[in-house]
Formats: sequence, structure tokens, C-alpha cells
Amino acid sequence: MTSRERVIRTLRHEEVDRFPRNLWVLPNVPMFVPDDFRRLVQAFPQDFDGADMAYGASRYSKGVPNEVGFYTDEFGSVWRVGEPGVAGEVCEPVLKDWSRLDSYKMPWEIIEHADLSRVNAGCAATDKFVFAGSHVRPFERLQFLRGTEDLLMDLAYGDAKLLKLIDMVREFECRELEMLVRTDVDGITFMDDWGSQVSLLISPSLWREIFKPLYKEYVGIMHAKGKYAFFHSDGFIEAIYPDLIEIGIDAVNSQLFCMDIEKLAGLYGDKLTFWGEIDRQHILQFGSEDDVKKAVDRVASAVMRKNGKRTGAIAQCEWNATNPYENIAAVFGRWAEK
Repeated sequence: MTSRERVIRTLRHEEVDRFPRNLWVLPNVPMFVPDDFRRLVQAFPQDFDGADMAYGASRYSKGVPNEVGFYTDEFGSVWRVGEPGVAGEVCEPVLKDWSRLDSYKMPWEIIEHADLSRVNAGCAATDKFVFAGSHVRPFERLQFLRGTEDLLMDLAYGDAKLLKLIDMVREFECRELEMLVRTDVDGITFMDDWGSQVSLLISPSLWREIFKPLYKEYVGIMHAKGKYAFFHSDGFIEAIYPDLIEIGIDAVNSQLFCMDIEKLAGLYGDKLTFWGEIDRQHILQFGSEDDVKKAVDRVASAVMRKNGKRTGAIAQCEWNATNPYENIAAVFGRWAEK
């Protein structure tokens, strides 16, 4: 069974020879522990690969992300980075002042000048499942453009200017997805961090009114060209799991250990694929190898009790360079035993 076959069968809830592997690494991993990184991917070959592509240069970009100091992102907002190898946070949102909205131009050049010339050949040359990581993240993009506090106030008051900005973001993200689905990639990823530790950051009803239609349109663009839709969100997002399923998301990466894993698997385990994960707030950082193995056992047991077979979950975790190598290796070693 090839990696591509293994992943697709998992997404279809068909039996596989082993759970497919998908390691996420923060930029500080190859920066600070490159030998450990090479050792792990050699020990546990991955089933996913990223598309060989490059977005065009933005008129707004300045500085270098993930290095201590300041940089300006592709959309014109300024970020502050406090330690090397992390993303940092927005400190100067480009549209904090609404008076700039009418003159603001989206960075269309990053799409128009994107280099996708190697994507199809790369897909043909590998038996791995290839996905394209998109810029699509409407809630987060709005936060980066406006600032989180101002955006939440905009949403609460239903500001008409916000509706115009949402439509600008929607047009940009649809255009990006329409570009990506014309390639031979197997799937496309998009994201938004929706949860605190205990709830959504906005009401479920407001999410359904404003953001669910966007997501539905995005997934429709992907499915129309036969691409699988992969979605990530941090935090407690139990309230919108049924909505994500309704609009056709194929795989969800969420912080399962913030929620009731057994409940989620029982309700939805035959309707979508759990794209990881293992608790990175506590277990991967501070737990023992035995704690890690028990965490994998919990996820695997919850999913397998629902469908009775080895499918419906992807062996995924996120690696921060501060996590012990042994804990990350234990994640994939334990999944291999299932």
C-alpha cells in the first residue's frame, strides 16, 4: 500500500495497513535540532508531502519572519517576534484605522506571480499524498488586518466596513483556491484558530452566520476538482464539529485534549477523519514517554471503538524544538503498534 493509497483509504474510512503519519514541525526544529529532525523522519517515513510551489513576492513584505525583531507580512501588517523560530504576533495591523480601507489593495501579486510549474511533476514523482498549504484563514486574516480586539468589536456591532473587508478577503481566498485546485495535488489545507480552552471565541450562531458560508464555498471549490479538504483549528471547537461535517470537511486537526475525545469520536468518528493530534500544551512538552503512549492509546481507542477497524485517524503531532525528541518519537512509535 502506497502512502497516497493509505491516506485516501483513511479519509474514506476504509481499513489500512497502518495509520498514516504526518509530522508538523515549527521553524525552530530544523533551526535548532536538525539532527533530531533527520533522525525522526528516517525512523518514521512520512505519508504526506507538501507541493513544490512558491507564491509571488508581495509589495508589502519587509524583513524576515521567525527572526527576533519586526517584519511586515504579505498583507502589510507588522509583526513582532520575541524569540527565534516562532511566528510572533501582529503589533501594527495595516487596517487598524478604517480610513485606510477604501485605498487598501489586496496583494494579488502573490497569486498572480505564483510559481506552480513544478507541482504536477512533483505529484507524479511521489507515491505520497501531496497537499498544498494555502493562505486561506479568513478569521485569522481579519485579525491580522484589523487587530484581534478591534475585529471582535466589529463582529459584535456588525460594522458595515467589516462586511466589505470580509468580501475582499473572500474574493482573495477563492481566487487562491481556484489556482491551487487546477494542479494535481491530492488535498488542500486551510485553517483558523477558533477556540479558547473552553469555548469558541465568538458565538456559534455568529460563526454560522458569517464564517460557515465562507467555509462552505471554499470546500465546494476543492471538492469540485476532486481535492480533499483539510482543516485546522486550535482550541475548544466542539460546537462547530457538526457544521464542519455538514459543509464537507474531510479531515479536522484540532486540540482533541481540550475536548471530550471519546464524545467526538462517538458522534463523528464515521463522518470525518481525525487529523491528529496529541496534546502539545502539556503531554508532549512536560510528559514522560509513557504519558505520550497513553495519549496515543486514548485517541486510537476512541476512534477504533467507533469503526472497529484501523482507519479514521492520522498519526499527527506538532513538534516544537523545546519538546523532548523521545516524546515525538514515542508518538509515531506507538501509532505504529496499533
